Amino acid sequence: MQQALKLRGYSRKTIKAYCNQIERFVISLPQMDTEIRASHVQTYCLSLLERGVSHSSVNQTISAIRFYCKHVLLHPAEFQYIRPKQQTKLPNVMSETEVTQLLKAVTNLKHKTILYLTYSAGLRVGEVVRLRYSDLDIECQTIIVRQGKGYKDRRTLLSHLAWEIVQKYIAQYKPDRWLFPGQSSDRHLTERSVQKVFEEARLKAGIVKKCSIHALRHSFATHLLENGTDLRYIQELLGHTSAQTTQRYTHVSTKNIQRIQSPLDRMDMGD
Repeated sequence: MQQALKLRGYSRKTIKAYCNQIERFVISLPQMDTEIRASHVQTYCLSLLERGVSHSSVNQTISAIRFYCKHVLLHPAEFQYIRPKQQTKLPNVMSETEVTQLLKAVTNLKHKTILYLTYSAGLRVGEVVRLRYSDLDIECQTIIVRQGKGYKDRRTLLSHLAWEIVQKYIAQYKPDRWLFPGQSSDRHLTERSVQKVFEEARLKAGIVKKCSIHALRHSFATHLLENGTDLRYIQELLGHTSAQTTQRYTHVSTKNIQRIQSPLDRMDMGD
């Protein structure tokens, strides 16, 4: 399974997720059956939904099983897979005030630099930990994100304030290969470590809203939209392949909603 996925260029995360899904699925199969049937897939997916597993996770399970049957087992027949309807969920977004509180709560310079870059450039956690100093294009005031999601390079913003913090960080820490090295200088900081940095900052700032570090990326996009940046530019900065993915932020922009007057407020309701 791993070899088949690697040969087709799947990402490390997808390989791990698919293999975990297949392992759990195979364990659930009846011992007496020697081959996978459509009924097995349907029963297993139904059990996942009944346990409250999200629709997106079940869809990923189906994709993993489909890949396994086609490319590993070389199953001659193509099953008719019934996929659950995709759920529409709004991304978690922090207000500009909450982001300010979060960033001010961090005192560790390395942690502050990580969070400044994550928010100001709309980076994924996997992108910020893999940054190198050479990826910061000072002259063009941009950050080159190399091999982001989907193995795509892109450019995004390098803010003036973030660059000032980066300079202080580099002068103090003197990083070598990676901008944010882990315990060993030849390895970058882990994503889990950065997630912990965010969680500690969120609690210290007194932000009760439950969200992960990915909320900084969502907030970056929403705040750009609220300040009048065209959706097409936001799509490029985030590295979205589809414009539909970027359009989610039109649904969470509270400033845009607040500009709309309810018809009730235009009525004369005086006694």
